[in-house]
Amino acid sequence: MADQRNKRNKTRLEVKWPITIYTKKGPVKGESRNITTAGIFIRCEKELRLNEVCRMRIRPPKKQSVEVEGKLIWSNLEGLDSNSPYSGMGFSFIKCSDEDLRRLDE
Repeated sequence: MADQRNKRNKTRLEVKWPITIYTKKGPVKGESRNITTAGIFIRCEKELRLNEVCRMRIRPPKKQSVEVEGKLIWSNLEGLDSNSPYSGMGFSFIKCSDEDLRRLDE
């Protein structure tokens, strides 16, 4: 439980960065809404399965792309209007190099 609280206390950056999510059925394009060094909130057209683990390429502006592996821990795409700014999916990072974490934290 303490770990969950610590993750939620990470500094959230409001960002709109292009993202490609690599699923078993192929790549899905999306856009970040906010990000921490522990996870990311993503908007995309396609709903993914809860607990699905995916590789993601995050493309911050004027920086090298960041490669991470994340687990889909929540989604509200079904319950909200797709135009709502709160509609999306939350991924927890489960694999990310130290170098990529530093890039995300800059």
